[in-house]
Amino acid sequence: MHAPDGFIDAPVSAAAGLVAAGAIAVSLRGARRELGGASRPGGAESGGERTAPLAGLVAAFIFAVQMLNFPVAAGTSGHLLGGALAAILVGPCTGVLCVSVVLLMQAVLFADGGLTALGVNITTMAITTTIVAYPLFRGLVKVLPRTRRSATAASFVAALVSVPASAVVFTLLYAVGGTTDVSLGKVATAMVGVHVLIGIGEAVITALTVGSVIAVRPDLVHGARGLKQRLKLRVNGELVDAPKAEPEAVPVAARSRRKVWITGLVTSLVLAGFVSFYASANPDGLEKVATDHGMDEKAEEHATAGSPLADYGVEDVDDARLSGGLAGVIGVGVTAVAGTGVFWAVRRRRTRDTADATSPSGTSV
Repeated sequence: MHAPDGFIDAPVSAAAGLVAAGAIAVSLRGARRELGGASRPGGAESGGERTAPLAGLVAAFIFAVQMLNFPVAAGTSGHLLGGALAAILVGPCTGVLCVSVVLLMQAVLFADGGLTALGVNITTMAITTTIVAYPLFRGLVKVLPRTRRSATAASFVAALVSVPASAVVFTLLYAVGGTTDVSLGKVATAMVGVHVLIGIGEAVITALTVGSVIAVRPDLVHGARGLKQRLKLRVNGELVDAPKAEPEAVPVAARSRRKVWITGLVTSLVLAGFVSFYASANPDGLEKVATDHGMDEKAEEHATAGSPLADYGVEDVDDARLSGGLAGVIGVGVTAVAGTGVFWAVRRRRTRDTADATSPSGTSV
């Protein structure tokens, strides 16, 4: 659902940019809490040391999976938006930042999603999906039995609902600032209809990922923390409490986190570098609707169309498989580095603020 330049007029694009900037500013403050974790007696913290490295990995994974367009209808494809997945794994505020980092990398390096439309894309793909999915997930997890299956089902429903919600917000923005005279009723029907189908694919990917992480490290799933009852896993046909890392088990937990991070990174590289070659070449939902209804009449060429990585290929590499694979690997690497850098900085700011607050003077600098 990457909107290109020219779909939405300048005033509405600018307004969406302000909304996106405000949401990112709020998310930066919220991410400090999510990445900082909960304080233990004695000043130690839990959660943050796990979430900060995972957040960069989540951004890289979303970038990789977004390259895997899947067919949803005749001549139409869809791809992961990622807001629901990121919010459930690392928290809503950190999730907004994860998807925003991905969208920025895609727009600047790969000419995917317009630069002037970046605010529109962040509003629809990062903010809307997170705002819709995370409260729905938390609500379902609280009322359902505390099992892995329930959490996985809740993530499925949350992701499914978030995609057509994103389509509705884009349609509203187009109704106010669209640059072509089209039937908004037909556009709304087409957008919501195709994105319900795309939402099913999003839900499957999100549920499989969340379920897999819960199976090995349930404590890494931010959305399942803070529940009154411990999450349960089925072991040999019996429900048992999910393992809880104790202070003395930190070295073991650290090794486990590294294993999860390495596995996630390798998976992302394989998806972007190899599996992406087999992705559907059909236009995605927004592109298809825009073509069918004339919304693309005033679409503008991307400002970075001459980028060496434009259209997810490496310039001067003639072999399509190699070119796309290299571009995917580069994208995963750059996104992982950029995301990790952002979250490391946010985490460091949190640590400094905590130290200032607990200093003998009792005041922050």
